[in-house]
Amino acid sequence: MGPLLRNPPLSSSSATSQWNATIRRRLESGTPAEAVSAFATMLRGGARPDAFTLPLLNRAAASHSLAPGLLGAAHCFGIRAGFGGDVYFCNTLLAAYARRGAVPAARQVFGEMRARDVVSWTTLLSAHAGMEDDARELSQLVAAMRADGGCELGAVTLAVVLQACTDSRDAAGGRQMHCYAVKTGWAGDLLVVNSLLTHLSRTSGLGDAEALFEQSPRRDIVSWNIMISGYSWEGNVSKVVNLYERMRAEEVRPSGETLTAVVAAFAKHRFLHQGKRLHSFAVRSGLMDTIVVASFVDLYAKCGEFVSSVQLFEEFKGDSSCLWSAMMWAFIHHGIFLGAIHLFQRMMMDSFCFPNADLLRALVISYTEMEALRLGKATHGYIIRNNYAADSSSCALETSLVKLYARCGDIHLAERCFSRILQKDLVSWSSMIEAFTIHGHGKKALKLFNQMLEGGTEPNRVTFLSLLSACSHSGLVSEARELFDCMVKKFRFEPELGHYTCMVDVLGRSGNLEEALQVISNMKVKPDGRIWGALLASCRMHSNSKLASFAAQKLVELEPNNAGYHAVFSNVQAESGRWTEVEDIRSCIEVMNMEKSPAWSYISDVGVP
Repeated sequence: MGPLLRNPPLSSSSATSQWNATIRRRLESGTPAEAVSAFATMLRGGARPDAFTLPLLNRAAASHSLAPGLLGAAHCFGIRAGFGGDVYFCNTLLAAYARRGAVPAARQVFGEMRARDVVSWTTLLSAHAGMEDDARELSQLVAAMRADGGCELGAVTLAVVLQACTDSRDAAGGRQMHCYAVKTGWAGDLLVVNSLLTHLSRTSGLGDAEALFEQSPRRDIVSWNIMISGYSWEGNVSKVVNLYERMRAEEVRPSGETLTAVVAAFAKHRFLHQGKRLHSFAVRSGLMDTIVVASFVDLYAKCGEFVSSVQLFEEFKGDSSCLWSAMMWAFIHHGIFLGAIHLFQRMMMDSFCFPNADLLRALVISYTEMEALRLGKATHGYIIRNNYAADSSSCALETSLVKLYARCGDIHLAERCFSRILQKDLVSWSSMIEAFTIHGHGKKALKLFNQMLEGGTEPNRVTFLSLLSACSHSGLVSEARELFDCMVKKFRFEPELGHYTCMVDVLGRSGNLEEALQVISNMKVKPDGRIWGALLASCRMHSNSKLASFAAQKLVELEPNNAGYHAVFSNVQAESGRWTEVEDIRSCIEVMNMEKSPAWSYISDVGVP
């Protein structure tokens, strides 16, 4: 027998190349832990890492699913192995630290680099771009980059800086980058054009973005999507339709993002027929991914076609959280809160979909509407255990918890949840102000409003409505006058009927009946039954029979067929001893065959399994 045939032993470089391929495959398959494990096995086998191995290790260590200390260990290993002067290694290390949010460590690596290229600068700029309130530092880095051996900004670098300007709403910085792009010839690059469109649409307005869009010699589907999405978010459905039709005329094939934006605009304006036509197009074009399907579920729900929403959901349901979320919101939109709860339970049992913040917020809102405090608390516990508060988009979820506890009578837990919101927005501030209002803590509501202003958050009309209501319930007359003046003179809000009603109520309760009547007389909107009813209640409280009769007369004039208003008018006349008028009103009720609806109450005793 001849000798056995054997494979020749691998050279060190061949073994390293094979290990590099193995590590890369595991990275690309989304298993960074296995990539690190392969690297450790490689070292134990005696293979020596090369200039391609350690950058792969850096990419794996950048993953948030691995321990932060692993990245520092990879850094130390690379320095000891003699790769500290390798630009590629240092750039991947910079990118890893940036992805981890470790900007100081990234700055240290950058400062120790012997040589830098455009990628090095762009990576560091990207790290700073992800930080809040760092626009000045970013500007200084751009200047330093240009001074460093004439290293000029390329298309990718410009896109990174423009994104940072967009995030920080730095319109001036964006204009500088725009001018630089024009001067250096990058203004025609599609990446730069699209970055400028995004920046202008979010900082200067869609008018400036549209002007650039029309002037640009080159446009792709991303350019069209930016404009269509911008007008869709604004609610300008005519612009959305016009842009979509022009895009089709130029034979640009719509993407899923295009359809989602157009459908969202149709849903806002309840354009059911147009939505159905777009649905047919999406099916024919093979664009029905889960996000597009979710947008159609939302469209049909908002247009009153709830059955169509359910049918579409059942046809495409799977493990996509956005689709389950859209169906839950469809239930909520139609007031079927128990159905939304059962759908969530079904998802947890039948699907591999992991609930996101939006799904949990829909669940909390359903419990709030049903005033199911015990189940809401259980959900709150789930949110805490799974650390949803660490998500940067958790403000809406945490605000829903504030509303849950306020609605269910526990103002202390509502206040505690509010205090734990790290990044409060206008909705969270307004929700806590409303919580104090409905629980009768008017002074706390005003104190919170001052804190909101000091924090740089500007109020809207809803905020002022809650504040004026708080003053009304707490008898804070002078504070109500100041708030009303502040709303009109400082923030330039035109008062709505609700604001006037609160003012009439607070003035009337305090006995300032003539001033309350003057508010109604000076209103720029037509008074309704609520505002005359508020004045009438105050007149009866302070025994002003003449003004009470006048207010009651106005109520009857507003709704002559409302038996309840006639009964109130009759009672007012009786309190003043005008029995002839009482008989006339009662006779009128009998002649017109009006019946006063009896009062009723309802208690829901629906259990949730």
